[in-house]
Amino acid sequence: MRTYQDLALVGENEQNRMQFVHDVISEHRGSELYRTAQIADEYDRKQNRTIVQYQKLLYDVTGRAIPDNVSANYKITSGFFNRFTTQQVQFLLGNGVTWGNEATGDALGEDFDKQLQNIAKASLCAGVAFGFFNYDHMEVFDALEFAPLYDEENGALRAGVRFWQVDAQKPLRATLYEEDGFTDYKWEDGVASVLEEKRKYVLTLVSTEVDGTEIYDGQNYPSFPIVPLWANPHKQSELVGIREQIDAYDLIKSGFCNTIDEASFIYWTINNAGGMDEVDLAEFVNRMKTVHAANVEDTGATATANSLEAPHEGREALLDRLAKDMYADYMALNIDEIKGGANTATQIRAAYEPMNNKADQFEYVVGEFIKGILDVAGIDDKPTFTRSYLINVQEEVSTVLEASQYLDDEYVTRKIVTLLGDSDMIDEILERIGDTEYDRMNDDNTGDSKEDNTNEDISEEE
Repeated sequence: MRTYQDLALVGENEQNRMQFVHDVISEHRGSELYRTAQIADEYDRKQNRTIVQYQKLLYDVTGRAIPDNVSANYKITSGFFNRFTTQQVQFLLGNGVTWGNEATGDALGEDFDKQLQNIAKASLCAGVAFGFFNYDHMEVFDALEFAPLYDEENGALRAGVRFWQVDAQKPLRATLYEEDGFTDYKWEDGVASVLEEKRKYVLTLVSTEVDGTEIYDGQNYPSFPIVPLWANPHKQSELVGIREQIDAYDLIKSGFCNTIDEASFIYWTINNAGGMDEVDLAEFVNRMKTVHAANVEDTGATATANSLEAPHEGREALLDRLAKDMYADYMALNIDEIKGGANTATQIRAAYEPMNNKADQFEYVVGEFIKGILDVAGIDDKPTFTRSYLINVQEEVSTVLEASQYLDDEYVTRKIVTLLGDSDMIDEILERIGDTEYDRMNDDNTGDSKEDNTNEDISEEE
């Protein structure tokens, strides 16, 4: 494993640096992190490797394995991993980040919430992903395209190589990111070259009518602008520990389909058919397939139809058990537990508790990542998250109304509107309520004024 210290020893000679970058890419592609990221990406795309590569085998009398290319061989892939990771990301980050200062969101870019969801999903798959703060927005590098270079002393990310190649026959491109700038390289037909020499991250441009646009000056960030987001405190893929259960589910379900397919035909038992040879039997079967009838009177034989029924109770019970165990082990929300009947708010909260605990752990690492991005951007703020719940709206609204006498009107309005799913209209609704209240008070004051004037007139007449 190459580190930041290894890069420092290379020096400034570009030939040596290009060779180092190429070696880093090759080493990363052979690393455990890269292999795990590849496998997890397949499971996330419902291309579960174990079942996709599964081959049914037959064995001859010598015990030699022979591929079975005749019988049914369904390869059904489940989407558990994609479902679990998507649920985890959207539960914590689906409502975006709330900032203490409104200017923070503008400084990080309008697509920051979307990119935060993207990097969270990538980190859950591979175990880590990387966010690059690029002046006014964040870019996401996953573990399949970024090779990190950590500091041997404290484990901090100090440099890294982002690489991409659209095809094995096409050029390999790479960018070496360092604390004092970044450099672009290219390998084509075995020849390495520098596409862009090292330049600073933030460039100041000057444009004139005579010279056009020129780079006037540049500066770097106070720290390395690429920050890792770990999937969990263990710093490992969320696929670890659950892949075997997914494989078992896929294999059993596919095998179940194979059994049903193979048992779905009708076979015939022919009695008193000693005079029928294999040709006669083949002709009998062909007639059954074409005209669905056959004459056996001439041979004195009788034919009896038989069918098979595939056993299913045991497999269905095992599939159901595996599914429930996966939800429990991943600490995900199983919607089947709360979708039947009218559940109380307490029952719904109880069903969410495992996911809440997992989100607490995930929020910690996401918070550390965001803090790193804010440090690079020079922003002092603290993020908060609003988790996405399924709720018993009627019961929740009733609870808020019962407590309304102890709360101010604006809080009650905001809470109820949010529960009704119209949080984007809160300001508009509060403004309308304010206008209505103002008009009412105005009407009351106008009415009092008229009464006073009338009394004054009467007094004068008297």
